Amino acid sequence: MTLVNWKYSAKATAVILMFAVPLQAHEPATGTDRASALAPSAKGAAATVDAFHLALHRGNTQAAAALLADDVLIFEGGEAERTKAEYASHHLTADAAFSHAVPSVLTRRAGSATGSTAWIASEGRTTGTYKGKSLDLVTAETMLLRRTGASWKIFHIHWSSSKAPSK
Repeated sequence: MTLVNWKYSAKATAVILMFAVPLQAHEPATGTDRASALAPSAKGAAATVDAFHLALHRGNTQAAAALLADDVLIFEGGEAERTKAEYASHHLTADAAFSHAVPSVLTRRAGSATGSTAWIASEGRTTGTYKGKSLDLVTAETMLLRRTGASWKIFHIHWSSSKAPSK
C-alpha cells in the first residue's frame, strides 16, 4: 500500500504516527482509568467514540454508521475498508454482533483536539465467548475525528487486539 492515495491532511497523518497508542476495539464499558489522559478539548470527540461503541453494542448499525464520515478509512487485522459504504456492506453488522456478544472494558483513554481534528486512543480488555470460542483479548483502538458543524465524525479507525498475557 502506498500513501499516494492518502486523502487526509498531513496533520492527520502526523497524529497517526505520533499517537499510535493502543486502544479498545468494541463496547465502551466503564473502566476505572477511563479519562486518564483525555484533554478537555477532546471530550466531545470522545463522546462520539462512546456513542459509536454503544450503537454497535446495541446492534444499531444505522446509528453507528451515522457517526462515520463518508470517507472513513478503517484498518483492522491488516485489512482496510475505505468508505462508510464499504464498511457497512462488509463488517459493520459482524462488528455489532461481536460487540453485543462479548463484553469489553475500557481500561485507559487518551486524546486531544486541535481545531477541527481530534484523536482518541483507547485500551481495553475483551473477555467472553463468541461463536463457541473463548476469548481473552487486550484491545487497542485509535480514532481520528473531524468536527463538522457542532458534531464530530469519525474519519479513521485503527483496531488491533492480541491474546491477553497469562496470569
